[in-house]
Amino acid sequence: MKNDKDFREQSSDISAPDIPDIRIIDLEAEEHSESSYGSQENDEDNEDFAEDYEDDSEYFQDEEREGKKHRFRINMHVILLLTAVVFVALILYRFLHWGVKVDLDEIFQDGPGTYSDTLDEILPLINDSGETPADDGVTTIVAFGNAPFADDRNSEDGLASMIEDLTGATVYNCAVSGSYLAALSPQIDSQNYPMDAFNFYWLCTLATGGPIDYFYEEVWEVMGDDLPPEAEEVYNTLKTLDFNTVDVITIMYDASDYLAGHEMYSDQNSTDIMQFTGNMEAGIELLQSTYPHIRIIVMSPTYAFAVNEQGEYVSSDMYTYGEQDVLSTYVIRQYASAATRSVSFVDNLYGTITEDNASEYLTDNLHLNVAGRRLVAERFEYALNYYNREDG
Repeated sequence: MKNDKDFREQSSDISAPDIPDIRIIDLEAEEHSESSYGSQENDEDNEDFAEDYEDDSEYFQDEEREGKKHRFRINMHVILLLTAVVFVALILYRFLHWGVKVDLDEIFQDGPGTYSDTLDEILPLINDSGETPADDGVTTIVAFGNAPFADDRNSEDGLASMIEDLTGATVYNCAVSGSYLAALSPQIDSQNYPMDAFNFYWLCTLATGGPIDYFYEEVWEVMGDDLPPEAEEVYNTLKTLDFNTVDVITIMYDASDYLAGHEMYSDQNSTDIMQFTGNMEAGIELLQSTYPHIRIIVMSPTYAFAVNEQGEYVSSDMYTYGEQDVLSTYVIRQYASAATRSVSFVDNLYGTITEDNASEYLTDNLHLNVAGRRLVAERFEYALNYYNREDG
């Protein structure tokens, strides 16, 4: 026991030697710390790289956008420039051509088909064998109608004379001033409607040998001094002319039927002589059945002004008489009738004297002046020689 005690006492007197502090290193913790540090550095590098990438990406996107904007601005400039050039060119053209007379010969130099914006329908005459009749070199024409052919009839300024000069043909003028295309009575009534004797159907009846001489004898008595000045001449021509020598018949009535409010057509009876189109179809039917060798050319009315209740000239496309329609509808219906009968149709309303130029070619609201008749004569010549032209 003593030894133990002594040992403990002795041991307590011995001072512990100076042992340096030993730090225990946790390798996993160190490794984690280094990894964290590296990761922090990598994160910073990644952030820097991302910022640089975003900067570069934005830069390239800006460049791309700038390129697109640049290209778009160029296209707009080109478009605006072209628009400006066209605009200036149009102004210059209008300035240079303002008031310059149009050369119709140049416009229509191509011949057939040049009146493309009209109702023209130019047909050849074909016989039963599908051939055109032999041409003897002499053209004989008979003209039916009212004022366009009747005015200045014995003058070189008359429509018939102009056609003769243009074509070299012989024209028999059977137009009667003051007459209408539509009859006022469905039958002969010389006492109440003596002027009916001079509408198209009854003149065709006379020309085809119909036994109606008595009708005209009565008319002479009833009308006396009011008889149209050319009435007897027309009657004698139709009674004596050999229609076997006639090549062409042309029909031209002005807008008198429209201005008088005459009925236009009948769906129930296409040859009702009291209708504007019916009378024409009835007369054509007579001519075709009797003289199938004759070519027929229908010439529509030219433009005419309507006259309102105050006596003012107004557009015939805006004004009607009675229960009828406007003038253009009369012409359209006439065109349809001509097509039904397989005859040529010349549209004077849209192709010769129109609403735009009517004041230049009319002496009043209806009648043609000399220049107006010359235009109509040229249109007839165009139709007559349509198939004799190089392009026909």
